Amino acid sequence: MDILRYVAFSTDPLGGNPAGVVLDATGIDEATMAATAAEVGYSETAFAVPRADGALDVRYFSPQTEVPFCGHATIATAVAHAHRHGTGELLLHTAAGPVPVTTSAGPDGSVVATLTSVAPRTEEIGDADLADLLAALRWSAADLDPALPPRAAYAGAWHPVIAAATRARLADLTYDMAALGALMARRDWATVALVHRESDTVFHARNPFPPGGVVEDPATGAAAAALGGYLRALGLVDTPAVLTVHQGVDMGRPSLLTVGVPADGSSGIEVTGTAVPLA
Repeated sequence: MDILRYVAFSTDPLGGNPAGVVLDATGIDEATMAATAAEVGYSETAFAVPRADGALDVRYFSPQTEVPFCGHATIATAVAHAHRHGTGELLLHTAAGPVPVTTSAGPDGSVVATLTSVAPRTEEIGDADLADLLAALRWSAADLDPALPPRAAYAGAWHPVIAAATRARLADLTYDMAALGALMARRDWATVALVHRESDTVFHARNPFPPGGVVEDPATGAAAAALGGYLRALGLVDTPAVLTVHQGVDMGRPSLLTVGVPADGSSGIEVTGTAVPLA
């Protein structure tokens, strides 16, 4: 196996979210993929199998589980593919559905990738689940931003969107990993999208990922797409919109995610970022 290592959503190898990428996983079985992801140790490793039509079948594994879709590993895979085969359009067939990605050269010579998620959905979070979620986070209802109500949001994977009233509350993250992981496993939530709204289109985010064996994700493209769908569904942003999401800052791995929210309520959400190889 040729395992590539990239950082997504940053041009600095010390920032962003690392991902493993296998551009040709033909013949590799599920058990080997899972073991490889655990050995690589990043929050996600993507395993791609080239198709005759030029598209890729892609599966995503964290150190502990498989997820249906991962945004940062998609960006990393698309950039790695562009480095070998040139920029352009690429279609990824994922467990969540088809995800088109476009790559192009950035002004600084980096490769920029834009994915378009599957159609997003938003659902209520039950009172009992919300109480358990806040208890595991060690947050109270007073910590929440009433303008951004808690919801479960989907754009390839499910993420509860929980908005902090202050940036200080978001910065202070000391949660019960076992309790949160158990709740998320029961509800099939991939990460928890903790956000703070700085302005109409600028957000700060943190994403606990205990089901995958990861305390926190430095950049979460799937959650950023889910956030865009959530804001559109609840009428909390004027569309079309371009959002800026800052993540990983509190971890010392700053990441920048750009989220395009079309006006059409059935359209997928666009997530754009760079990726660079790790030595």
